[in-house]
Amino acid sequence: MNQDDLDTSGAVAVHPWSDVYPKDIDWHAPIPPRPLFSLVNDAVECHPEVVCTHFLGRTLTYAQIGARINEAAAALQSLGVNKGTRVGLFLPNSPTYIVYYFATLKAGGIVVNFNPLYAIEELAFQVQDSGVELMVTLDLKALFGKVEPLIERGVLQKALIASFPALLPGTKAALFKLFKSQDLARPLASPVTDRLLREADVLQAGSMPHPVDIDPERDLAVLQYTGGTTGTPKGAMLTHYNVYANAEQVARWAPQLVRGEESFLGVLPFFHVFAMTVVMNFAIRTASTMIILPRFELAALMQLINTTKPTVMPAVPTLFNAIMNFPKVKNHYLRSLKFCISGGAPLPLAVKRGFEDATGCVVVEGYGLTEASPVVTCNATAGPMREGSIGMPLPQTEVSLRDLDDPARPVPQGEKGEVCVRGPQVMLGYWQRPEETKAVFTPDGFLRTGDVARMDRDGLFTIEDRIKDLIICSGYNVYPRQIEEAIYTHPAVAEVTVIGIGDAYRGEAPKAFIKLKDGGSASAEDILAHLETRLSKIELPTEIEFRDELPKTMIGKLSKKELRDLENGSAQN
Repeated sequence: MNQDDLDTSGAVAVHPWSDVYPKDIDWHAPIPPRPLFSLVNDAVECHPEVVCTHFLGRTLTYAQIGARINEAAAALQSLGVNKGTRVGLFLPNSPTYIVYYFATLKAGGIVVNFNPLYAIEELAFQVQDSGVELMVTLDLKALFGKVEPLIERGVLQKALIASFPALLPGTKAALFKLFKSQDLARPLASPVTDRLLREADVLQAGSMPHPVDIDPERDLAVLQYTGGTTGTPKGAMLTHYNVYANAEQVARWAPQLVRGEESFLGVLPFFHVFAMTVVMNFAIRTASTMIILPRFELAALMQLINTTKPTVMPAVPTLFNAIMNFPKVKNHYLRSLKFCISGGAPLPLAVKRGFEDATGCVVVEGYGLTEASPVVTCNATAGPMREGSIGMPLPQTEVSLRDLDDPARPVPQGEKGEVCVRGPQVMLGYWQRPEETKAVFTPDGFLRTGDVARMDRDGLFTIEDRIKDLIICSGYNVYPRQIEEAIYTHPAVAEVTVIGIGDAYRGEAPKAFIKLKDGGSASAEDILAHLETRLSKIELPTEIEFRDELPKTMIGKLSKKELRDLENGSAQN
């Protein structure tokens, strides 16, 4: 790309990816703004008898889910939820999550997602920062045991408690109450029972919500909090149009899917932005069945794949890694899958190739971030793809690489630069943080991602690393991902993550944390010998630590933050 390819604002005027764009997809086709709940309205209208959810043996059609959403929206409005009210969802994957996500939107409210594994102090911060007025949760001790103290402390006003046994088939519900009653909370015996609302008491069969006037491009649908790995978590303000457009973009990216005939595996947590869009909203946009797991258990997952034969599986690299190393994986029926989508973290080539060899399923890597609802780029789901690449921009999405020292200046093609994004899926900004919002956008309106990439001659992008993840060794930039990719080529390595640690001589140096495969054997010396021809001396880890498990986030992404915190604590002692 040269300067003639840029307009006066610095935006990309001639899109290099146009010549290799998938032939059945029009990058230029407009995406008209619509309220986010239009997705479920369309599916209910066009495919009412298609199964929407398959959950622990019980199925609900789109007509049934649609009716429940309307009843829940009417109930929320009766409880004071109106335009702009923040409603928290503190839920595992379940039909209840889907119902109250869309019910909140229909009532005019804003969804605020909460991670069920958060500590109480983390929950308290997010409740206070977002101004959540009502929290929706289930009558499970693991959940209610965290909501109750928030109400006791006055951090949270009230909570709506839905029944977990009611989600199960009749026999399973009875058995759960009989044999797992110790897992159920007792809201009626709670000291804050006067601020608790039972779902069964507020729902009215057949009720309909009052229509709410939604401006899709300005009204917020979701406050999605960032992971906080680079500071205090911030609420990304995602409008109805942001999230609706991203579901539409992802659906257009997979034209081979047949509306009303597909099934998505829903093992990733819906409260995470990746699964919210690429599992739940993508599935609803295509009127597909969601095969939902409330938590990840590998053996149960493999059995479920055998019996339900999903056609699409969005996942993170650690899940693909676990499946490909599952005993007798080739005996399991994975060939029903038309494709798998990898996101949430970089996909190591060794994992991609190993999974595809073991299962016969194609994995396409995509890229995104919370602030973009989240998907920005993806490899083609049908046709040629480029290993190691995150693909090309989705329809109506512009990606511009900017100078690392001057984000207003695009870099020439082939040079590395910060990934900057503009498109209908990009957030309005951070909730109540105008200065941080200003800092994350370029003068010409592109979102700065903090990721470093190169674009090849065809307009495909390859991520090199996060700017903040750079390791500066003796003045040289070292990228952890390059080291991780090299270590993954060792046959005994199952998982690896690399961080920078303090070094008295070089300032910083790489340290590798490695989990070996079951039955695998390797020493630090073996790993270093393996890397000698693959990395420069400056990139070789100065320390290698073997662990039985590597820390992960709720979505399954390897957590560098926890390892950095441990290293910093050790350095200070």
